[in-house]
Amino acid sequence: MENSLKQLRAERKLTQADLAAALAVSRQTINAIEKGKFDPSLPLAFKISRLFEMPIEAIFKD
Repeated sequence: MENSLKQLRAERKLTQADLAAALAVSRQTINAIEKGKFDPSLPLAFKISRLFEMPIEAIFKD
């Protein structure tokens, strides 16, 4: 699944560690999602969506 997480994070000047802390996951999880090696669970996708104030579909593309 493609996503724009890295771009969104960079636009807000957040490190992977910052984003991980805000979402209560590890930095490695953020790295894996950004690289497309891991698809987030639905609850995590909703957390990301709320954090960036965007619909899930705008962040993650099939």
